[in-house]
Amino acid sequence: MDTKLNFFVVLTLVSIQFLSTFPKAAISNVSIYLHTTSEIKLEKENEDPTVTKMFHYKMLSDLLGSKEAAKSSMLYSYKHGFSGFAARLTDSQAKEIEAFPGVVQVIPNQVHKFHTTRSWDFMGLNDHSTTNLLTKSNMGEGIIIGVIDSGVWPESESFNDRGMNPIPPHWKGICQEGQLFNSSNCNKKLIGARWFVKGILDQSQTPINISNGEDILSARDSSGHGTHTASIAAGNFVVNANYEGLAAGLARGGAPRAHLAVYKVCWSFGHGGCTDADLLKAFDKAIQDGVDILSVSIGISIPLFSYADQRNSIAIGSFHATAKGITVACSAGNDGPTAMTVENTAPWIITVAATTIDRAFPTAITLGNNLTLWGQSVDTRMHNHGFTGITFSDRIALNDSDDSALGCKRGSLNATLAAGQIILCFSQSSTQNIFSAAISVAEAGGVGLIFAQYRSDGLESCHYIPCIKVDYEVGTQILSYIRKARSPIAKLGIPKTIIGKWVSPKVADFSGRGPSSISPTVLKPDIAAPGVDIIAAYIPFGAEKSSGFALLSGTSMSCPHIAGITALIKSVHKNWSPAAIRSALVTTASQKGTDGSNIAEEGSTRKVADPFDMGGGVVNPNRAIDPGLIYDIETNDYVKFLCGTGFSSKSVRGLTQTKANCTKNRLNELNLNLPSITIPYLKRKVTVSRKVTNVGPVESMYKAVVEAPQGVNMKVEPQILRFNKTTQIVPFKVTFFTTGKVYGDYRFGRLIWRDPKHTVTIPISMRVIFV
Repeated sequence: MDTKLNFFVVLTLVSIQFLSTFPKAAISNVSIYLHTTSEIKLEKENEDPTVTKMFHYKMLSDLLGSKEAAKSSMLYSYKHGFSGFAARLTDSQAKEIEAFPGVVQVIPNQVHKFHTTRSWDFMGLNDHSTTNLLTKSNMGEGIIIGVIDSGVWPESESFNDRGMNPIPPHWKGICQEGQLFNSSNCNKKLIGARWFVKGILDQSQTPINISNGEDILSARDSSGHGTHTASIAAGNFVVNANYEGLAAGLARGGAPRAHLAVYKVCWSFGHGGCTDADLLKAFDKAIQDGVDILSVSIGISIPLFSYADQRNSIAIGSFHATAKGITVACSAGNDGPTAMTVENTAPWIITVAATTIDRAFPTAITLGNNLTLWGQSVDTRMHNHGFTGITFSDRIALNDSDDSALGCKRGSLNATLAAGQIILCFSQSSTQNIFSAAISVAEAGGVGLIFAQYRSDGLESCHYIPCIKVDYEVGTQILSYIRKARSPIAKLGIPKTIIGKWVSPKVADFSGRGPSSISPTVLKPDIAAPGVDIIAAYIPFGAEKSSGFALLSGTSMSCPHIAGITALIKSVHKNWSPAAIRSALVTTASQKGTDGSNIAEEGSTRKVADPFDMGGGVVNPNRAIDPGLIYDIETNDYVKFLCGTGFSSKSVRGLTQTKANCTKNRLNELNLNLPSITIPYLKRKVTVSRKVTNVGPVESMYKAVVEAPQGVNMKVEPQILRFNKTTQIVPFKVTFFTTGKVYGDYRFGRLIWRDPKHTVTIPISMRVIFV
């Protein structure tokens, strides 16, 4: 028996003449399948969205037997950056349409997941400076940033349009109305809003319960995630922004004079998530609407799908956006610090890792013996300012036969013994959560929580009781006091905001790490940006309502930082391609922290960060505006890369909508003109090609500086690059030779091009394999 599922139909190059060539199909038991197509390349005179949509309906009519059945079946028609459709079909219908002329693949719809006052000043973008990128770019004036996420809270002060210029003439979008959202919610800052729900509705098979606030059927944000990311990218100026009195200051986005368009694809009802069908439609509409940049803080879990697989809707949608000149920034994922956890690895995407900044929220813990220790917290309310009894959770376990009380798991504490006490808990794994421990302590009658855990980044409010995060060293000192004291007591202080006193940035422990599990010859992530304890706009919550701001952590926060910086660069260099912008960011990034030492990563070993942690390094916006040289890439270069990785001509045509005729040349995989070189299988000798475009002074000369990975020798030819009026693009080759002494693990190096003003650096990752 056929069951209802969601599928994508993928088509390759099909001419309009196929409109009447599909066979009729018998109607079987109706099931819900979502099918999408990749772009259908129509004859030039027929490249019209209306004609394309008619073509999609004709295909479904021939399959299902009537126009009415086709109309009922189709969810979306994709017809701008790419052509295709999503439709409800049965399993047998899915198999049948797979045999239609031009169909490449039929696959199911999938659900994807979600992946400030200080961060911009920390990166050197002070709004009062006259020399930095923020000023030179007029704060992103005239640029449109599209944010594909969970929607927006339009009343947030970050989306006011004071000082904004008129809406750019290239904007073609709308302010789509819906529940609690109408056209008046848009303005010169928030110029567009759309929402896409058909995919998630069919995936969950349950309606949204709007009466209990489960979600909102409009572009209005019900989770806060989309509001936060949008305001990071392009929020307007807001004075006296703060989170419960912490991190107070002037809040703004990276490009405060850029315009915003939001595309709601992520929903909270049911199991929540963001489906391929809705994501693809958002990309499709964003291309049509005229956005310049897209910020996508959404990802798919490991194992990753190939770039030509329609279940990788972010890779496919971003390819078509990139081909239209739209720069796409995506989050690297939050499953670090384990290797090969980076997501959104397509080479045409800017994949962003997360770092800390130089702000902390130290909170004093004063023990009864007058020893003061320090943790961190963002809970400023509900503090009992005097001394209170303190105990160790294991001493008040409800059940002595297990160790669940150590980490304060729910239901593990004796309420009689916990009442009125501050409870010290020790996390037993990196996955245990301070928030759930706080609920457990509060339910048992405790009045405060000290949570000792693996070193990790990011703070969150516990809401119910004050909670302070400490490392194992501090936790052990507190435990030692509890064990020695006859009547142990402690006092919890109020968090303070301290800036500039901590060595930073560091790569966040949660940030997804390379190498890429799907294409190890492409270095991912590309770049790192602030993503820990970032304050930005948020939806109102709580009985007293919030200040309108929240502190959140994740690569979801680092991604819109890069989108905002990209808007600034695009405002100055309007003709730069997405690849040129990515190159400028990577080749000018920093590998040194605020104290001049090498940037570290907050993983299990706390080692020096390498390219698999942070790509080229931590973004340096003021250097990126003038990189000297760029590594540019055209759409056809990506086609050659895909062919080189082993995709069939049919698959590549389906994704790229070119007349690709693939040859099995593995060097095409290595020779994609990325601002990095990654070779995961060096045996004896490999030569790769790159070319650089001069965007600095017309008459320029650059010299190569080589920092070879350990166990590898490098030779660059030529070693000097000369540019003049007639020569603005120069190719070069890099040959790697193994010394035969080191095998089996990645080693890292750099290739640097220098002139008197510029330092153009690309990271090198190399693994020598045994012959």
